[in-house]
Amino acid sequence: MAAELLVRARRAVVGRVERSASVRVRDGVIVGVAALDADAAGATEVVLDADEVLLPGLVDTHVHVNEPGRTEWEGFASATRAAAAGGVTTIVDMPLNSVPPTTTLAALEAKRAVATGQAWVDVGFWGGAVPGNVADLAPMHEAGVFGFKCFLLDSGVEEFGHLSPAELAAAMGESARLGSLLVVHAEDADEVGECAHGTTYRGFLESRPDAAEERAVALVVETARRTGARAHVVHLSASGAVPALRAARTAGVDVSVETCPHYLHFDAASVADGATELKCCPPIRGAANRDALWRALVDGDIDLVVTDHSPCTADLKARDTGDFAAAWGGIASLQLGLPVVWTGARERGVPLADVVGWMATAPARRVGLAAKGEIAVGADADLCVFAPDETWVVDPAALHHKNPVTPYAGRTLTGTVRATWLRGRPVDPAAPPRGRLLRRGERR
Repeated sequence: MAAELLVRARRAVVGRVERSASVRVRDGVIVGVAALDADAAGATEVVLDADEVLLPGLVDTHVHVNEPGRTEWEGFASATRAAAAGGVTTIVDMPLNSVPPTTTLAALEAKRAVATGQAWVDVGFWGGAVPGNVADLAPMHEAGVFGFKCFLLDSGVEEFGHLSPAELAAAMGESARLGSLLVVHAEDADEVGECAHGTTYRGFLESRPDAAEERAVALVVETARRTGARAHVVHLSASGAVPALRAARTAGVDVSVETCPHYLHFDAASVADGATELKCCPPIRGAANRDALWRALVDGDIDLVVTDHSPCTADLKARDTGDFAAAWGGIASLQLGLPVVWTGARERGVPLADVVGWMATAPARRVGLAAKGEIAVGADADLCVFAPDETWVVDPAALHHKNPVTPYAGRTLTGTVRATWLRGRPVDPAAPPRGRLLRRGERR
C-alpha cells in the first residue's frame, strides 16, 4: 500500500450531509476531504461502486463482550469481528457480564490484559458503579475508562449490585467531581413485578411497565440536577420518559439518552408465544410506542442508537421451554445494528445521514472520542462501505457472534456492509487483529 490512499465515492456522508467526495488518508488519518475528481497524485486510488455509500465507521458504546469469565457467551475476538462485519469500528465494553466485573482498577487491568491481541476494531471500556465502590471510581477514571455504568434494580448477575437512590447520588457526586459520565440502567425496582412462568410475552411485558422507566428516569434527572453530574440513560424503551428528558435538558441538566435497534424494529404484538430470543430489559413495547421513539429520534429528543449487544449461550434463552421468566434477557445484534436501523429509517423517509449521526457521530461525541464517528480532516480513517439498496435475509449461522441466537433470524433487511476500514486499511477477519485498546482522553 502506498503512503497515501484516496477513496472516491459518488455518495458519502460527510458532516451529516450526503454528497460526493474523495477522502485522502495518510498514516491512518484523514488528511483531506475534497471533490470527487480531486487529484490522486501520490496515492493509491479506490473507487466505490455506484450503489455504495462511504460512511464513517460506526461507534457502539453499549456492548457486553463478557470476557473474561463468561467467554462462552461472547468474547473479544468474536465480538470485534462481528462489529467489523457490521460497519462498527469502535466499541465500548460494558463492565458486566464479565467475571470479575469492571468495578475496580484490578478488574479493569485484567480485562485489558485478556483483550490485548484479540481486537479487530478499537475497544474502550466502561467502569462500573456498584454499592460500596465509590472510592474505586477515581482510580478507574485515571486509568482511562469512559465513564461508569450503574443499575437501579437487579442487574441479572449477582456480582454486579444495583444502587439505591442514596448510592446513586453518591456515585453521581463522585462522577461530577471527576468530570466523568454516569450511565444508568433506568428501571425502578418498586415498579417492576415478578414475571410469571409461561410462554406468553404479555406476562413479561406487564411485569416491567412503562412507569418503571418513567419513574427511574425522573430520579436520574433530579439526581443529575442536584449533583451537577453528566448523566446518560441507556436503552430507553418507554417513549413516555421523553418529555421529562426534554424538560431537563431545557433546564440545563446534562443528560443524554440512547435507544436500541430492537426497540425501533419490533413491537410487542409481533412477539410470538415462546419467542424468548426477544426478551430484553427493559422490554419491547407496543407499535405506538415504537413510532414515538422514532419521532423522538428525528426530533432530537433521543441522542443516539447503540445495540446493547447482550449475548448468551442458546440454552440460557430457554428455547426448549419458551419460558419468559426463565430466559436470559438480552439481544445479540452487534453485527446487525446498521441494517436494522436503516431498514426502519428508509421506510419512514429518514435519510441515511441521520442514521450515521445517531450511530457514529453522536455516540463518539458523548463519550469523548474526538477522532471517531465522522469523515473529517484529522479523524481516524475508520470507514464503512455500505450498499443501502441491497436486501438480504439474516442467517444466524453466517454471523460472527459466538452463539447463533438472534431475533432477526429469517428477517429481510435492507442495506449491506461490504467493507470496513480501520485507520485506512480493510479489516480482514482472517488476518491478525489491529484494533487498539482506547483510553479516555487519548486522541490516537
